[in-house]
Amino acid sequence: MLEAALAGAVAGYAIAIPVGAIAVLIIQIGLTRGLRSGLAAAAGAATADGIYATMAAIAGLGLVAVIGPLIGPLRLIGGVVLVAIGVRGLLTLRSAHDPVAASGHERLHYPHRRTYAELLGLTLLNPATVIYFGALTIGLPFLGGAAERLVFAAAAFLASLSWQALLAAFGSALGRGAGHRLHRPTMVIGNVVIIGLGVLILVSGTQPA
Repeated sequence: MLEAALAGAVAGYAIAIPVGAIAVLIIQIGLTRGLRSGLAAAAGAATADGIYATMAAIAGLGLVAVIGPLIGPLRLIGGVVLVAIGVRGLLTLRSAHDPVAASGHERLHYPHRRTYAELLGLTLLNPATVIYFGALTIGLPFLGGAAERLVFAAAAFLASLSWQALLAAFGSALGRGAGHRLHRPTMVIGNVVIIGLGVLILVSGTQPA
């Protein structure tokens, strides 16, 4: 059990730590909407990792035949969504005279459950994660029974959650400490990075295999 838990934690951190669109988005939400919204976003992303880890632990690489053909289309959808989120963020900044006041207004009217659902859905648009977990569950010899596999999946979820929560806390701290002069530049940079990552996903998704 301990080996399964340690392997799951390592796998969860390995899939969560590389900086990508989801990480940038969680930091951005923490920056603009506060810690609670950032933690809701973190929980959504970690839940998606937990779902895929559980699916892989139960079915292993048998899911590859089902998930494989969906990776391309879902990545394209995810790229479009990321570009739309970044553009919306820039348009919001353009129309707001006071970005700090605008972010405070958004905190009051943007339900945490919606933030959670959006990050859950967006992270689920990367089904390659299930193939990553599937390869691990097949390759690790001590993941024999159902109990070990579920412990592996739970540990992966908790590891992902802890990292995503750290990103949310970082974004929230940056939002509190940046001050009025740095709020707009950091928000512009964050949205531009999100758009850029979305474009990269779209370009890579249209490349011939």
